[in-house]
Amino acid sequence: MTRKLSFLWLSVVFILSALFLAACSDDQDTSSTDSDNGEESDGGSEEPVTLSFFSADGVEKSFDDPVAQKITEKTGVKLELDYPVGGNDEAIPLMIASGDYPDLIFAKGDIGKLIEAGGVIKLDELIEEKGDNLKAMYGDQIDRLRRSLDDPSIYTVGTNGVETAFWETSGTFQVQLDVLRELGYPEITTLDELEAALTEYYEKYPEIDGQKTLPLSLLGSDWRWLITVGNPAGFAAGLQDDGQWAVNDETGETTYKFLLPEFKEYFKWLNGMNDKGLLDPESFTHTYDTYISKISSGRVLSVADQNWNFADADKALIADGKEWRTYAPLPVTISEEQTSKALKDYGFSGGWGIAISSTSEHQEKAFEFLDWMASEEAQILVNWGVEGENYDIVDGKRVMQEDDLERMQSDADYGKETGVGFYVYPFPQWGNGAVDSNGQSITPNTEQQIIDNFTETENEVLAEYGMENWVDWFPPTEELGISNHGAAYNFTIESGSDLEIIQQKADDLTQQRITQAILGDPADFDATWDAMIQELEDMNIEQANEAMTEKTKNTMELWGTN
Repeated sequence: MTRKLSFLWLSVVFILSALFLAACSDDQDTSSTDSDNGEESDGGSEEPVTLSFFSADGVEKSFDDPVAQKITEKTGVKLELDYPVGGNDEAIPLMIASGDYPDLIFAKGDIGKLIEAGGVIKLDELIEEKGDNLKAMYGDQIDRLRRSLDDPSIYTVGTNGVETAFWETSGTFQVQLDVLRELGYPEITTLDELEAALTEYYEKYPEIDGQKTLPLSLLGSDWRWLITVGNPAGFAAGLQDDGQWAVNDETGETTYKFLLPEFKEYFKWLNGMNDKGLLDPESFTHTYDTYISKISSGRVLSVADQNWNFADADKALIADGKEWRTYAPLPVTISEEQTSKALKDYGFSGGWGIAISSTSEHQEKAFEFLDWMASEEAQILVNWGVEGENYDIVDGKRVMQEDDLERMQSDADYGKETGVGFYVYPFPQWGNGAVDSNGQSITPNTEQQIIDNFTETENEVLAEYGMENWVDWFPPTEELGISNHGAAYNFTIESGSDLEIIQQKADDLTQQRITQAILGDPADFDATWDAMIQELEDMNIEQANEAMTEKTKNTMELWGTN
C-alpha cells in the first residue's frame, strides 16, 4: 500500500536531513551518487564522485582545466589521472598481481590480460540499458567493439573515431621545406629520390646555424623504434599500418612483416644511408629529449615519424621563426612499384578502449560518464572547449578564437592548460568526419581549418606544387578502399599464449638484429639479415603467422566483411 507523507512531515524530514548532511565530514563516501545519470549535476550541491583513471598513454596532469571543470559540472565526475611513470610497461601486470585496479583503465594492448584476470567488466547490459549515446555513436559498427567470436562481449569503448576524414597524414617520411625550396621543388616519391635530395642539400649546407646538419634522424633507442624504424619500413613497402604484421585484406592471410623481402630492401637502404654518413649516428642511442632538441634546432633535414611524436619540436620551430625548417610529408615508397597507403581508411577498428574495473565501487557512474562523453554536448566541449572562452558562435556557427587558433599551432602546452582536445583520445569519439545535429563539424579540424592554419611558408611551398593540402600528394582514400579487418595491431592477443610469447621474442630479436644490420658494414648486411630470418624460423614464427591469420579471419567473420 502506498503511503503519502504530509507537506509538514516532508519539511521536517528535509530539515533534519540537511542538518545531518552538514554535520558529515567533507570526505564522506559518495558512492550513493552511482544511481545518478550524471546529467542532473548542473548547479547541484552534491560533491562530485572521483573516479581514478589509468591511461597507458597518459601524462602527468591534474583534472582542473576549464574543460575538465565543465565535464565535472555536467557529469558529477572528477577524474584522478594516472599514467605509467617513465614509460613503465609493467603497470598493467602489477595491477593484476595486486588486484588493485583504478575505476577506469585504458590498457591499450594489455586489455586482454585484464579480461583474462577478471579485472574488467562486460559492458553489454549497461550499453543496452543506459548507453543511448554510445549506441547512437557506434550505430551499426558496434559489433566491432566485441572481443572475438569465442567471446563476443564488449569490454571497452573509445580510442578511435567512428567517422574518419583524411585531411592529414602521419608516420611517413617528412622533409624540411627549405630542402624542397633549395632544390627547386622536386618530386620525391621513392627512397632513391629522397636520398638524392638529402645528399645534394647536405653537400651544400654541411652546417646549419653553426651545428652539424643531420640529413635523417630516427629514434630507435626505446619503444619509439616501432614508429621511427619499424613502421616506416611498412609504409615504404606500400602496406597499411598493421603493427608488426602484414595482412592480405582479401584472404586474411597474416605474416610477421619482417619476413617479407621488401623489409630487407628498406633496411638495406638505411644501412647504405648510415654508411654514407646521411643517418644521424646517434639514431639508436640518443634519448627522446635529445631527439626533439635536435629537430627543434632546425638541423635535421628529414624524419620518419608520427606527427604527434615530434609535434613539440615543430611548434618550437614555428615559435622561433624557423618555418622553413618545418616539414612536409612525403608519399615515399621503396620504388614506383608500391603505392603509399598513408590515407587508407581502416574503418572503425574497435579493439583497444577504456574499460571499467571489476573492483570499482562506482561502476554505474563510470559507465554513465563514458556514455555522456559520447554525447553531442560532450563531443563539442572536448573538441572546441568552452563557448566564449575558446570559441564563439558567429552567424550560428562555432568559430575558434584567434588566440586559441594560434596557441593550437605553436604552444605545446595548450591542450594540457585549456583541456581543448585533451579529452578526445582515448575516450569515445565521433571522429573528425562527423557532424553535429546542425550539420557543423564536431571537431574544429575541418580540412578548411587545417588549410587556414598552414603557415605562410607551407602555403608558398604548396603553391609551387599546385596543391592546397599536403594530402593532395598521396593516393586518395577513395582509391585505396576500406580495410576489411581494421588494423591488426588492435587485435587482442591472449596473455601467456604461444602467439604472445613468440611475437614478444620476435619483436625483441628483430629490434636488436635490424639495428645491428643498419649500423653494420654493408658487406655484412645480407649475412646478418639471413641469420635473423633463420632465428625467426627457429622460434616457430610460422605458428604465430597461423594464429594471427586465424584472428584476422575471425575478425572479418565477426564484422561480416569476409
